[in-house]
Amino acid sequence: MRRYFRERLPDHNGILNHRWLSPVRHWLHHPNLWHLHRRSVAGGVAIGLFCGLIPGPLQMISAVLMAVMLRVNLPVAVFTTLYTNPFTIVPLYLLAYEIGILVSGASSNTAVPAFPELHWSNGFSQMWTWLMALGKPLLIGLPVLAIGLAIIGYMAMRLFWRVFVVLKWRKRHAKKPGTFIN
Repeated sequence: MRRYFRERLPDHNGILNHRWLSPVRHWLHHPNLWHLHRRSVAGGVAIGLFCGLIPGPLQMISAVLMAVMLRVNLPVAVFTTLYTNPFTIVPLYLLAYEIGILVSGASSNTAVPAFPELHWSNGFSQMWTWLMALGKPLLIGLPVLAIGLAIIGYMAMRLFWRVFVVLKWRKRHAKKPGTFIN
């Protein structure tokens, strides 16, 4: 499992030596920010899933800040925020809207405003108007969905890591002659 991540994640020394990081380099020396173990990676996944629902470019910045504060794997936290993209953000926000309606007790008779046809010239303003029309249910549903995704992601990663380690352990001990595993 570690080898898989080590092959795909950037080297932390290369990141630390980047000239733009010199003002904050002293914050990035904690070993959990770079070490691949079950708690650090699971925490990174949880933070990435939580911060992924934050609008715009603030996703990765907030994931970095939370990973440094909570001392979990930084590259995993930043990478996990990429689950939100132009194809998934609208369905996720509509799911958050529905969750917000359930939690707030708002009337479900209110129709979801139609998604606007986006144009290059004013696409951002049309998207912002659509989000504001979703209102209170969206503002309640986004944090609830983010917390739910973070908890599910944390538990799933811990379970996945445990299953992987147990299978690897059994495979290693099955090679030894004379050992018996239930």
